[in-house]
Amino acid sequence: MRITTNVYPKEQRRDAWRFALKRQSITLDEADEATLYGELIQFRSSTSIDFIRITGTPQSWSIDFREKPQTYWLAMILDGGAVMRDAQQEIRLGDGDIICGKGDSPVHLTFAGDNRSLIVQVPHSELSMRLKTPIGGAPRKIATESGTARVFAGMLRSLADTINDITPDQARPVELAFPEFLVTSLLDNAPAKAMGGAAGMRAALLERIFQTIEIRLSDPNLNYQQVAAEHGISPRYLQKLFESINDSFGHYVKVRRLERCRLDLRSPLHVQKSISDILFEWGFNDSASFSRAFREQYGISPREYRKAQPQEQEAVELLRRGRPTRSERANAKLDAEGEEESADAGADIPLQPESDGDDDAVMALPVIPVGAADGHPVRHHHLPVSPETVHWGYLSKDLKPALHVRSGDFITIETLTHHANDDPERMVQGDAGAESVYHWDECGKAVDRRGAGPMDASAFGRGPGEGFGVHICTGPIALEGAMPGDLIEVRILDLKPRPSGNSRFAGKCFGSNAATFWGFHYQDLLTEPKGREVVTIYEVEASGARPPIAHAVYSYRWTEQTDPSGRKHARYDYPGVPVDPETIERNYDVLRNVEIPIRPHFGVIAVAPAVDGLVDSVPPASFGGNLDNWRTGPGARVFLPVQVAGALLSLGDPHASQGDSELCGTAIECSMTALIQVIHHPASGVMDQLKDVDYPLIETETEWVIMGFSHPDYLKELGPDAQSEVYKQSSIDAAMRDAFRKARRFLMTAKQLSEDEAISLLSVGVDFGVSQVVNGNFGVHAVIRKALFTS
Repeated sequence: MRITTNVYPKEQRRDAWRFALKRQSITLDEADEATLYGELIQFRSSTSIDFIRITGTPQSWSIDFREKPQTYWLAMILDGGAVMRDAQQEIRLGDGDIICGKGDSPVHLTFAGDNRSLIVQVPHSELSMRLKTPIGGAPRKIATESGTARVFAGMLRSLADTINDITPDQARPVELAFPEFLVTSLLDNAPAKAMGGAAGMRAALLERIFQTIEIRLSDPNLNYQQVAAEHGISPRYLQKLFESINDSFGHYVKVRRLERCRLDLRSPLHVQKSISDILFEWGFNDSASFSRAFREQYGISPREYRKAQPQEQEAVELLRRGRPTRSERANAKLDAEGEEESADAGADIPLQPESDGDDDAVMALPVIPVGAADGHPVRHHHLPVSPETVHWGYLSKDLKPALHVRSGDFITIETLTHHANDDPERMVQGDAGAESVYHWDECGKAVDRRGAGPMDASAFGRGPGEGFGVHICTGPIALEGAMPGDLIEVRILDLKPRPSGNSRFAGKCFGSNAATFWGFHYQDLLTEPKGREVVTIYEVEASGARPPIAHAVYSYRWTEQTDPSGRKHARYDYPGVPVDPETIERNYDVLRNVEIPIRPHFGVIAVAPAVDGLVDSVPPASFGGNLDNWRTGPGARVFLPVQVAGALLSLGDPHASQGDSELCGTAIECSMTALIQVIHHPASGVMDQLKDVDYPLIETETEWVIMGFSHPDYLKELGPDAQSEVYKQSSIDAAMRDAFRKARRFLMTAKQLSEDEAISLLSVGVDFGVSQVVNGNFGVHAVIRKALFTS
């Protein structure tokens, strides 16, 4: 999450900054409203450690975690100086100084000049297993001139400098090392009183023993006699030290090994390792006893824990949602059930995807398992956006593939919204990929064709393609062996908003919602002026300490724009026209105190239609296309019937959030980068529940979503003028009828219900909803909950 006061008018900056800090349990006390600047960037690790970098002009604020008394906090001055005060003391802090305390110990920090600092919030649970002698007392300074604390300070500064770009996977080594460094730094700097008065020396010795154990956890022959000898004490005295904390050497070592195994089981960095590999690496030598100990410690078996959903794991934020059915695990091995479960469950996890391109550019994200195809290794491709890898506003079976893949391959795919020029400063400038695609000057465009219309621009004078189709699609992707009659499955593993490339908005993400002439509302406006088109720019908070949200930054009414080719656009009629900020009036007082939950998804997921010529990207149909259903987000699987050899998959129209209906014409249109996996289902081997699927089908962890349209195959139904007629003949009634028929067929085929049973169930247990009423071919979906079926 990134927040900066620059996006707000001066009169709103103080309130916005106070609100941003308050969300992190920091209270703004004093600041000069005339000169105030603030930037807050938060990163949360998978173990719920919050790292917050704050940059600002002179100001003062208080760190107050009293509502989280079991939280440890740490503050490091990165640049500038500060004075820390609490009820008992005053400490002057300079560059690199660190202070720390418990959540029930609030402090006040005053910055006299421009400053930058790092605040870290650490859950008690992350330290309690290592810090057996809790440190209390007032907040205090950690000396960082030498020893462990000096290394610790360097690590924190490096993390602060890269907080804009770091991913949860890249942060794994930091979050694993952080508790160990913090505990050691605290104890190195702790006075005897803070460690228990006369017992301080014993506590320090015990901590050194803990460090020795941590270093040697992977040694299966580790024993208390060896550790006692290393520290020059008798084995009996070592045992007494553990008794003083109500523990034993053997139990402590077992619990620490179990915790290390647990962390590795949930880490995307270790998906390629079997459970056996992990337990042996941490000193266990028997899989059955390990499984019993793991279940006793955490109440779940190692195998179940590894496959559990994120919400079932305490403080786990893995993005893997759901798991494949057993029939899809080509290389899976079934474990024995019960307490004696085999620990060699790694066969359910794929090989780490191989990179075909620049590793630094590829998203490091969790994956969903699938077996390698035909003995070939699973690969990981990267498909960036460029004028050579996108097609704008149309689909076609004659497009040259931008990428060739095999079944089971992973693809990190970049996609751009066709609305980025609604605010080019935030969504295009400084972004090399977006700039290359959007480039347009008096000499021409980088991507000339924008739509399926004529290139001579004679009909409406809107430019090549004439806007008959609007979406920037990345691809197409050719799938080896895919033939007409087959199905392809597109697994959406993760979807992240694309940060602004403009240094003024570094790390922030933005999207646009345009209420336009094609919206369902347009002929039904109440207030003047009628016929207005309004664009609202949203900031999309992609991560943070709570579920991500979007909030409106400002809105403006569309005014006539002159494109770089000299054509005038009185309406929002042509994709990618750059909006001149000097021609619009921004309204910052819009949707105040409103937060929209993020539901990232692709609007367009399409295979190439089996027709000649170019097909408008707007109306969806049997080939998929502009489905505009928010359920195609992370964790979803989208099944599409193949119409041409190679399938030729394209993705685009990325959305940060959308409601059912997409009423005003658009969602929050926001460029996104995704990790997907593409699976080939030959017609001869399609599983039973998919045998009759000749339409786009969405499957989530809990639902099947059947997509119906006014004209399910409009290119065939409406004759040679289908791409014009579809806009004239669509209705919700027809879309509802199609969704009903497909859902009835799905229940009769996949679930073996009779027609009467299916009809009854559709009425009493299935939800029908309006997907969209703005894409020419209206959409209605049927949501069939898997929980309806007990087997």
